Amino acid sequence: MGRTVIETIMGAVVLAVAAVFMAFAWSHASFSKVEGYEVSATFTSVGGLDAGADVKINGIKVGTVLGQSLDPQTFDAVVKMSIAHGIRLPDDTVASISSEGLLGGKFVKLTPGKSSVTIATGGRLGPTRSFKSIEEMVGQLIFLATAENQPPTPAPAAAAVAPAAPAQPAPAP
Repeated sequence: MGRTVIETIMGAVVLAVAAVFMAFAWSHASFSKVEGYEVSATFTSVGGLDAGADVKINGIKVGTVLGQSLDPQTFDAVVKMSIAHGIRLPDDTVASISSEGLLGGKFVKLTPGKSSVTIATGGRLGPTRSFKSIEEMVGQLIFLATAENQPPTPAPAAAAVAPAAPAQPAPAP
């Protein structure tokens, strides 16, 4: 009887500690959608970017990914984003898809340019950099490593400038 009471109390303590951790994580998480103006960007690959993902400038959240679709003519991925009203993006802003870490979620990283012209509501970001997965990067690394270890290919033989001298017969012994 005493053992089951202790087990029940320990179970309640574990559940209480888990609830405290969940409340802490929930209070510090950023689930809010940024209200603002809409812009879009075209990528060849979005690499697992989902609606609701962050849009950041220098690590600071300035927007939210609203959704993504496929351009029927080019088959590129079009990502729609909401950018906070106080942030006016230059029209030469570069959008790239980055990862929070090896196992982290994806987000859109914006690198503002120097242009004085800003993107209007509904505008499209110009240059983009698509997400490269770990597999793609490892494949490129292996390709480069094996290419460096290959012997150089011989250059084509140059044409002789002067005709070759006739062979001399060997002296008789």
